[in-house]
Amino acid sequence: MPVIVRTQDATPRAAAAGVRITALLDTATIGNDRVHLERIALDPGAAHAIALAEGELAWLQLLSGTVACDGAAAALTPDGVTYLPLGHAEDVTAGDAGAELLLARVPDATRFDPDIADMPATVRTVDWTREPVLQSEHDARKRVYMATPALAGTHAFKGEMITYPPGTAAPEHHHVGAEHFQCVIAGEGTVLLDGIAHTLRAGDVLYNYEHEPHAFINESGADFVFVEFFVPGPCETIWSPGANVCAWLPTGVDSGGRKPSRDIGYHVHGEDAGL
Repeated sequence: MPVIVRTQDATPRAAAAGVRITALLDTATIGNDRVHLERIALDPGAAHAIALAEGELAWLQLLSGTVACDGAAAALTPDGVTYLPLGHAEDVTAGDAGAELLLARVPDATRFDPDIADMPATVRTVDWTREPVLQSEHDARKRVYMATPALAGTHAFKGEMITYPPGTAAPEHHHVGAEHFQCVIAGEGTVLLDGIAHTLRAGDVLYNYEHEPHAFINESGADFVFVEFFVPGPCETIWSPGANVCAWLPTGVDSGGRKPSRDIGYHVHGEDAGL
């Protein structure tokens, strides 16, 4: 069965002075060690040491504030996704307004990508606001890729941000070859899990195993936005009978209406070539 984690119901632990960590996904929550997800809150000026185990990789997404990251060329902001290489150690320090961030870790990443050693050995940050905005072929939903082989340098995970304007919905489907989670960034939406409706709000996390049918609907009056990450990245998407296959069209612009940093052509979800 899918797992829904309500951040407001989880108890954070004090990791250091001014640092509180809320475990959202871990072995106890999902029953495996495929991915661990933490929400880290930092008071102004507070520092946190991230130490990855041997063979473990991770990525960071800042939700609010700014963070100085020793391995990055510039301060991290909510516009970026930062990839940490295998076994990396990194100190992060919050700016004057404090910060909140998501830290996702994949232990033993070689099992998901036998070529993981080819992943860049330095900290890399991608500005997702410069990535192409893709438009759903059948409705007003939009997608921006946040982690692909071209961006992160690995097939161990893949990620995207999806926006559901009011009144939009995704057809029911399931995935084969990967498990994945969604973390709601903004708004409120309904997820149908094997036909049963559940409400998701900002801060909630949904974890789906293989072969579990799911669909999303935005019945609210504001955008419903979530990031989702697959581990491993490659997987097959199976659409329920009668559902429109979810395909994505290039819009020619990024999130700021500018020419994007690269081009991504028309493709069906699950087709990773060229991403």
